[in-house]
Amino acid sequence: MTPALLAIACLFAVTLGYIGRCMASPFGDCRKCHGRGYALKTDRRGRPKPGKDCRRCHATGKRIRVGRWLYNRLSRTYRAGTR
Repeated sequence: MTPALLAIACLFAVTLGYIGRCMASPFGDCRKCHGRGYALKTDRRGRPKPGKDCRRCHATGKRIRVGRWLYNRLSRTYRAGTR
C-alpha cells in the first residue's frame, strides 16, 4: 500500500469517526468554561469558587459541534430550496 493511499484511508476513517460522533452526541463541552457553565475564580485564600456565567455557552456548559452545525445548515438550505 502506497503512503498516499494510506493517508487517504486514515483521513477517511477519521472523517467517518467524526460523523459518527456528531450523530451520537451533537453537543460537546464548551471550550471556554470546560463544561462548567461559569468561570472559576479564587477567593483570598486561593480556594476556587464559581465566577460569572459563561457568555459563550450562556451558562449551559454545552456547545454544538462544528460538524453538526454544518449538517443543520445544509439540511435547512436543502429544505428551503425544495419547497
